[in-house]
Amino acid sequence: MKILVIGSGGREHALCRAFQKSKRVTKIFCADGNAGISEIAECVSIKPTEIEKLADFAGANAVDLTFVGGETSLALGVVDEFEKRNLKIVGVSRKAAQLESSKSFAKDFMVRHSIPTARYKTAFSTAGAKEILESGFFGETDAATVVKADGLAAGKGVVVAKNRREALEAIDDLETIVGKEAVEKIVLEECLSGREVSLIAFADGENFALMPPVRDHKRIGDGDSGANTGGMGTISDRLLLTEEQTAEIIEETIKPTLAGCRAEGFPFRGILFLGLMMTDSGGKVLEYNVRFGDPETQVILIQLESDFVEICEAIRAQTLDKISIEWRLGSAACVVLASRHYPNKPQTGDIIYGLDLAKNHESVEIFHAGTARDERDHFITSGGRILGVTAVGDNLSEAISRAYEAVNDVSWNGMQYRRDIGG
Repeated sequence: MKILVIGSGGREHALCRAFQKSKRVTKIFCADGNAGISEIAECVSIKPTEIEKLADFAGANAVDLTFVGGETSLALGVVDEFEKRNLKIVGVSRKAAQLESSKSFAKDFMVRHSIPTARYKTAFSTAGAKEILESGFFGETDAATVVKADGLAAGKGVVVAKNRREALEAIDDLETIVGKEAVEKIVLEECLSGREVSLIAFADGENFALMPPVRDHKRIGDGDSGANTGGMGTISDRLLLTEEQTAEIIEETIKPTLAGCRAEGFPFRGILFLGLMMTDSGGKVLEYNVRFGDPETQVILIQLESDFVEICEAIRAQTLDKISIEWRLGSAACVVLASRHYPNKPQTGDIIYGLDLAKNHESVEIFHAGTARDERDHFITSGGRILGVTAVGDNLSEAISRAYEAVNDVSWNGMQYRRDIGG
């Protein structure tokens, strides 16, 4: 089989690696990929936003299956375009992608289908958002508030404000951070307390299959300090959720979500990502994503023992209930190494040292997110998040220890990372 993966980050490197493990795959393309991905796939100079060019390429090169990595391609309707041309692709439709591309659509959807989530109000301008705050958010004059840009914002459109002053500042800052289009609407939510966890599932419209639970670390600094990022590391461990909590999430969130999508005319076929807050009254949905997360993908797919191609085919054939998906026992951890100044404008072009040493550690894989090659063929930094150093272990402590041992071998000018992933 010939496979096309759409995207260029650490998530896509992990996806390419999962496809590479299948005995049925003979060729992998990645559009547009990165320097690390180019070691296992042919990188194609087509951007994930160039939907028609992607479909043209898949058709001209007899691609058997395309997998969509990121949310932007899905929101632009890449699946609709491929299916219009009878090209096989895994991902949700443009309509289903609204669950991620519009925070207000997602919140309204949850209310329509009685899915547990935080109370919220939607504003249609920055002035309107300030009026809601000034009027007393849900009757409280100075409560902590979550301020969300409605549109896609690469993980940077959410601010947890401790009080009204911080919330007002966040509203003013959002447009600068994520762009005017993303803040045409602003969602204000009550701030939930509890423990965050993400639960991701393969879904075929009717059936679903859960992946191991994960937890992301969004803040740039140790102790969850500093600015929000796209993710500075993840852990995956079965103990993140009890059997009872998982059963509750299935009945109260996953099944109603899939039923709601069917009822509203956009059956959900692809990757359903639930960002959850485990409160004293149960799990509540913080957000939907309609694709694999980054760096959640790294810790999930490194544990997958089944053939990834067969899972993709089951999603397309709506036969997920007919296959058995096997996962490695134990835990996994990923530590993201980032450039100086990330999540602001990152410093790039620095030579990366120690990759050969790092990847030789036991049970470790290095996933490239923002790398390129210089004229002397050295790996260099080319983005904000550069590498995802990922390890498995028989338990979480072992996985974390192995990841950090490999991190110690890697360096470049200005490299930064969190030292408390999984802490």
